[in-house]
Parts: sequence; structure tokens; C-alpha cells
Amino acid sequence: MSAGRKYSISVRGHRTSISLEPEFWTAFRALCRAEESRFSEVLAQIDGHRQGSLASAVRLWVLGRLIAGPRR
Repeated sequence: MSAGRKYSISVRGHRTSISLEPEFWTAFRALCRAEESRFSEVLAQIDGHRQGSLASAVRLWVLGRLIAGPRR
């Protein structure tokens, strides 16, 4: 797995950045497409339910979807 990389994002209209490994970022974007969900909406949903860092929450979301399969 590659080292983390910073990605500039917007969550609920607020600009921020997230540090993720490119593999997680690619999986996250692919799962959003597979679920026919807007990337920004999924990020806002994850952000609203997280307890730790946004990066950790995204990793857990990706892992959960890979184990359970994408939702539609």
C-alpha cells in the first residue's frame, strides 16, 4: 500500500483536506459510482456519523462496503 496523500475536498460547503492512501481514495470513488451516489453526499453522510477522523471514517466505510457489497 502506498503512503497517504492529501486530497482537497468540500464537505457541506466547507473546504478541507483528507489524507488517505491512493488505494482507499480510488476504492471510495469507485464505490460511490457503483452505488450511484454523489461523492459529496457520501462524504457529508460519513462526516455526520463519524466518531474519529474523517480519514478513518472513510476507510471504515470503504471496508464495510467491500465486505458487504455496494448498496443501491
